[in-house]
Amino acid sequence: MTTTPHPTIRPETPGDAEAIEAVTVAAFREAPHSSQIEQHIVRALRAAGALSVSLVAECDGEVVGHVAASPVTLSDGTPGWFGLGPVSVLPGWQGRGIGSALVKACLARLRERGARGCVLVGEPGYYQRFGFRSLPGLVLPGVPPEYFMALSWGNEGPRAQVAFHPAFAATA
Repeated sequence: MTTTPHPTIRPETPGDAEAIEAVTVAAFREAPHSSQIEQHIVRALRAAGALSVSLVAECDGEVVGHVAASPVTLSDGTPGWFGLGPVSVLPGWQGRGIGSALVKACLARLRERGARGCVLVGEPGYYQRFGFRSLPGLVLPGVPPEYFMALSWGNEGPRAQVAFHPAFAATA
């Protein structure tokens, strides 16, 4: 019986950019709700200095996963909110808990930095296990509410419209 090595989760280093791009491309190549632009988003966030958290999962010296978090803007001016994503794991490594480990580590880093909350666009069945849920007061125009979820570390979540960093419009 072969055991799966446990990944090391660590911050991105300058030498990881190419591997992160390859992981992101591979992870989203067959994704049903992807326009295959996630690698451009990560690159644009990095270029803008907007990667608040950028972690890689490494197994035996190979980058097999990546998670990013970046600041979001709330229309009511509430500070301290971030957007989670993209989350990428090489297809051959999916289903082994690496994505979950990346999400948990990213959320822990955001909390350590005093974040008030985090939003994302994703599959409810996956992200609800981390505490994400639809908050009636938070909206992302053009996204069905069941796929736009938030995790608030305060009392009630704010009532606002959310805007992700402009890098999320990157196409190249």
